[in-house]
Amino acid sequence: MSNRPKKHSLTLRGHRTSVSLEDEFWQAFRKIADDENRPINVLAAEIDESRGTDCGLASAIRLFVLRRLTRDNRQGTPE
Repeated sequence: MSNRPKKHSLTLRGHRTSVSLEDEFWQAFRKIADDENRPINVLAAEIDESRGTDCGLASAIRLFVLRRLTRDNRQGTPE
Protein backbone atom coordinates (compact mmCIF):
# COMPACT_ATOMS: atom_id res chain seq x y z
CA MET A 1 0.00 0.00 0.00
CA SER A 2 1.07 3.52 -0.71
CA ASN A 3 1.26 6.22 1.94
CA ARG A 4 0.25 8.81 -0.64
CA PRO A 5 -3.42 9.75 -0.95
CA LYS A 6 -5.26 8.60 -4.06
CA LYS A 7 -8.30 10.21 -5.63
CA HIS A 8 -11.57 8.34 -5.23
CA SER A 9 -14.79 9.33 -6.97
CA LEU A 10 -18.04 9.76 -5.07
CA THR A 11 -21.52 10.94 -5.98
CA LEU A 12 -23.10 13.13 -3.31
CA ARG A 13 -26.76 13.93 -3.84
CA GLY A 14 -26.37 13.59 -7.61
CA HIS A 15 -23.12 15.56 -7.89
CA ARG A 16 -19.80 13.93 -8.72
CA THR A 17 -16.84 14.79 -6.55
CA SER A 18 -13.56 13.21 -5.55
CA VAL A 19 -11.66 12.86 -2.31
CA SER A 20 -7.99 12.11 -1.83
CA LEU A 21 -7.53 9.42 0.81
CA GLU A 22 -4.78 7.02 1.76
CA ASP A 23 -5.52 3.38 0.89
CA GLU A 24 -5.93 2.42 4.54
CA PHE A 25 -8.57 5.08 5.16
CA TRP A 26 -10.42 4.27 1.93
CA GLN A 27 -10.47 0.55 2.70
CA ALA A 28 -11.67 1.17 6.27
CA PHE A 29 -14.34 3.56 4.98
CA ARG A 30 -15.58 0.98 2.47
CA LYS A 31 -15.61 -1.72 5.17
CA ILE A 32 -17.72 0.46 7.47
CA ALA A 33 -20.21 1.06 4.65
CA ASP A 34 -20.27 -2.67 3.81
CA ASP A 35 -20.68 -3.67 7.47
CA GLU A 36 -23.66 -1.32 7.74
CA ASN A 37 -25.03 -2.55 4.39
CA ARG A 38 -25.09 1.03 3.11
CA PRO A 39 -23.85 2.49 -0.15
CA ILE A 40 -20.60 4.37 0.31
CA ASN A 41 -22.08 7.40 -1.47
CA VAL A 42 -24.91 7.61 1.08
CA LEU A 43 -22.48 7.42 3.97
CA ALA A 44 -20.22 10.03 2.35
CA ALA A 45 -23.22 12.34 1.79
CA GLU A 46 -24.16 12.09 5.47
CA ILE A 47 -20.61 12.93 6.50
CA ASP A 48 -20.58 15.82 4.02
CA GLU A 49 -23.82 17.24 5.43
CA SER A 50 -22.59 17.12 9.02
CA ARG A 51 -19.01 18.31 8.54
CA GLY A 52 -19.43 22.07 8.57
CA THR A 53 -17.41 24.54 6.53
CA ASP A 54 -14.15 24.41 8.49
CA CYS A 55 -13.32 20.81 7.51
CA GLY A 56 -12.79 19.34 4.06
CA LEU A 57 -14.60 16.18 3.02
CA ALA A 58 -11.46 14.00 2.98
CA SER A 59 -10.56 15.14 6.50
CA ALA A 60 -14.13 14.56 7.67
CA ILE A 61 -14.03 11.01 6.29
CA ARG A 62 -10.71 10.34 8.02
CA LEU A 63 -12.13 11.60 11.32
CA PHE A 64 -15.28 9.50 10.84
CA VAL A 65 -13.20 6.37 10.23
CA LEU A 66 -10.93 7.09 13.20
CA ARG A 67 -13.88 7.70 15.54
CA ARG A 68 -15.69 4.58 14.35
CA LEU A 69 -12.63 2.36 14.76
CA THR A 70 -11.92 3.84 18.19
CA ARG A 71 -15.53 3.28 19.25
CA ASP A 72 -15.53 -0.28 17.95
CA ASN A 73 -12.26 -1.07 19.71
CA ARG A 74 -13.65 0.25 23.00
CA GLN A 75 -16.73 -1.92 22.55
CA GLY A 76 -14.64 -4.95 21.66
CA THR A 77 -16.02 -5.19 18.14
CA PRO A 78 -13.55 -6.93 15.82
CA GLU A 79 -12.37 -4.94 12.81
